[in-house]
Amino acid sequence: MGYRSANLPLEELLPHVMRAEDQLARLDERARRSPVTSGFIERGHFFDAAASMWVAGELVHVEDLVLHDAHMDVRAPTHELVIAHSILRTRRRIAAAEPGWALSDVGLATLRGQSGDVHPAVPGEGNLHAQHDDDDVDDHEAVDPLSDEFAEFDAVLARSERVLTQHAAAPPTAVSVKGKERDPLVYDQDWDEAERLARWQELVSDTAGVPPSLAAALAWEEWETLEPLQRQHWLGAQLAASILRSERKVGTHLLGINAGLKSISRERRRSPVRTTRLTAFLDALSSAAEAGMKELDRLVQAKDLMERRLRNRRSSSSLPSVIELVLSRPLVSAAMIAKEVKISPRGALNLISELGVREMTGRGRYRAWGIT
Repeated sequence: MGYRSANLPLEELLPHVMRAEDQLARLDERARRSPVTSGFIERGHFFDAAASMWVAGELVHVEDLVLHDAHMDVRAPTHELVIAHSILRTRRRIAAAEPGWALSDVGLATLRGQSGDVHPAVPGEGNLHAQHDDDDVDDHEAVDPLSDEFAEFDAVLARSERVLTQHAAAPPTAVSVKGKERDPLVYDQDWDEAERLARWQELVSDTAGVPPSLAAALAWEEWETLEPLQRQHWLGAQLAASILRSERKVGTHLLGINAGLKSISRERRRSPVRTTRLTAFLDALSSAAEAGMKELDRLVQAKDLMERRLRNRRSSSSLPSVIELVLSRPLVSAAMIAKEVKISPRGALNLISELGVREMTGRGRYRAWGIT
């Protein structure tokens, strides 16, 4: 075991670890075989983003987040809503990448906003002209009078690729922004994010060999203690979920840990006793897994009920597309359906009435529907 197990009260932690491991394995297997996995994953992003704000003490309505994500806000977005949408986009980015990407140096730098999407140069691509020898270049010049200009462009692109590759391979300290370069009204100049993040990464590397749920708990607890980032404290739970995904404990999706943390009292989550904080997180994993399995059952049942409406319908009907959209969002509006399915708003209302889904908002003009 890579982590210093002597420092852990294993007798107290093991029952919680075993329960979390069992529940997470069951959730992953259920999600792997479920016919509604894609909708379950997308809905989970919305629920976890709203739950992350709730854990932080802020209230963001899921329906406002869905409409904001669809660029159909009914009012000016609040600061909390913008942060929740940032969490939503971060979850999607992590889920779309390789399992261990978020925990890598490049992934952390990208999620912190310290570097753009950087991809290493692929041999044999992007610098074809530079690979020709002198004889080939001479032959090409004889045919193409613009070969010199093209060669210069290729040389610049090749140099740029080398610089970007080196930049991507550099540790976070190479791309971090020093405190003195930041606005002192927004950032604490004595807050060394690079040093704190390096300490957190060291702990994550030390947890190699421990059960994935315990490794995620240790990473989350250390993140809460160190607070590496001043403006993205919510990133810790997403990185803990990335550990579960990279260890293949929950390989089908990015677990919504904050949805489980909502069920844990603040006194346990913020306890001064480290063991209490660890057991609280492990119980949150179990709670999130249980909620996920219930959500899968609910979506499967809703899918079966709505697909009964497809009987005796023509093959060109837009109703199957509407069903998929309803299953992938906590709620949908007529405008969202019209935009996604490429039909008129009136047609969207007709399809919604045929499905028999529940109206969620009751706002009159801004009506939205979802699965009960």
